Amino acid sequence: MQVTETKAEGLKREIEIVVPASDLEARLQTRLYEAKDQVRLKGFRPGKVPVAHLRKMYGKSMMAEIVNQILTETPRTVIAERNERSAMQPEIGMTEDEGEAEKVLSGQSDFKFTLAYETLPAIELKDTTGIKIERPVVEVSDEEIDEQVKRIAENARTYEPKKGKAKDGDRVTMDFVGKIDGEAFDGGAATDSNLVLGSNQFIPGFEQQLVGVKAGDEKTVELTFPEDYGAAHLAGKAATFDVTVKEVSAPVETAIDDEMAKKLGLESLERLRTVVREQIESQYGLATRQKVKRQLLDALDETYDFALPEKLVEAEFTNIWTQVENELKQNGKSFEDEDTTEEDAKAEYRRLAERRVRLGLVLSEIGEKAGVQITDEELQRAMFEQVRRYPGQEQEVYEYFQKTPDAVASLRAPLYEEKVVDHLLAEVDVTDKTVSKEDLMAEDDNDKEAALAS
Repeated sequence: MQVTETKAEGLKREIEIVVPASDLEARLQTRLYEAKDQVRLKGFRPGKVPVAHLRKMYGKSMMAEIVNQILTETPRTVIAERNERSAMQPEIGMTEDEGEAEKVLSGQSDFKFTLAYETLPAIELKDTTGIKIERPVVEVSDEEIDEQVKRIAENARTYEPKKGKAKDGDRVTMDFVGKIDGEAFDGGAATDSNLVLGSNQFIPGFEQQLVGVKAGDEKTVELTFPEDYGAAHLAGKAATFDVTVKEVSAPVETAIDDEMAKKLGLESLERLRTVVREQIESQYGLATRQKVKRQLLDALDETYDFALPEKLVEAEFTNIWTQVENELKQNGKSFEDEDTTEEDAKAEYRRLAERRVRLGLVLSEIGEKAGVQITDEELQRAMFEQVRRYPGQEQEVYEYFQKTPDAVASLRAPLYEEKVVDHLLAEVDVTDKTVSKEDLMAEDDNDKEAALAS
């Protein structure tokens, strides 16, 4: 086999590979002799079928299998022997001349093909000990726990029917039909719907117009959907709702005590407070983790600058752009609504794609040098976490992962990244800074990467 490099520009490589006809013939002869003892043909005793007869019957199909095997195995072998790593699956080029292909399958011509690929760049790892990270932390106060426990009590409270008029805090049970220009619209109707007045669960203006209704009343609610309403076909439109009030119920005061906790499945109020504290701490912990990780990635992005495989960047950009277009379509918005143009948005998201590819390569190199590994147990745990997200479909989702290696690989990648981040955080200078929960939970409006990841 002859291997000739025909192009080496930056990370781009093109390789011409020639497998001599003599090599193909040798492989074919080996297959024919192996088949001689296995093939059963009418008129021949087992193991006595002439090789020439086998070649006449199966030669071309066997040669086709040999060619496919070469195309499968050779790219990986050639690239490895060159001490290179391909950024993506190499593109294979072959002759489109049917006559030439026929000669190869007939053993009359050498088999020539080309490989085109981009190599992964060589990355010289930099010292990370100088990186400084400020970890924002929030102290969970007793007052915050009290507020959350109170909200839990309010959500768990019961209601008793009343004969008087509805007021804020009362629950109204109703049927309604929403209309625009006199025509009912999809999603605008409900039966036996419960609404606590003052909860602000419905469209602005709806609940206020139900104050004073009684069981059996019929009322037409008139309002205008907000301009930023989630359903684009309703945003900013005037609508009416024909409401039939079935019941008005008053809240029963819920005592915040051990009995309330027991109704929630906990042994005491103290245990409920502990659970609430843990939940709040977990929520803040996730936000802290994301902000620390973002600082770390920003520092790495500033530290490394190297040429990127164009096809890898293009694939990442395509994924991002598809998501951006889908979100705009779902929300009924345009680039003008986002105070930008399609051209400027593409440029911005291409920079994001470059950043993701660069950081992905850096983290991969750091992880490899540090010996970071994902255990089978960790992978299984991640898979079962995904399975639990689809109640009632657990078996189907589990079988999907079992049969789809790419799906399993998609679980491995984020696990690996988080472990590399943990490795780096153990090396860099991290100091805690107490902040308010508002500062911790505040989102950066310019953080396109976080928005796409959410």
